[in-house]
Amino acid sequence: MSQQTISRTLSKAILKPKVRIKLKIWNTYLTGKLVKFDNYMNLIVEDAKEIYFGRGGKRSKSLGTVMIRGASIIFIGQDRKKLIFSDNDTESKDAVEEDLHDKLMHRKEAEDS
Repeated sequence: MSQQTISRTLSKAILKPKVRIKLKIWNTYLTGKLVKFDNYMNLIVEDAKEIYFGRGGKRSKSLGTVMIRGASIIFIGQDRKKLIFSDNDTESKDAVEEDLHDKLMHRKEAEDS
């Protein structure tokens, strides 16, 4: 991928309210607001939250502002909860997030079997 393509892609991601970054560390993601990047795909993310999916379940912790080295990134995408569309507008946001979490955990358990 050329430097221009990386810059163009990250320029679009910087406009998003939240991005989801998959790291090379097994089943570890970061979510947060992309603030800055360079030509090596090093990123600065504000309000970062680390999410780890392991055999013991999902664990997460808030990290604040972090710098991520470009060599440790597998992909950058839109935060998953933004992709959920509900027919029932009266559902609370927390209920939708819990439903997503349950679906992800069931999918992961099925893959492990």
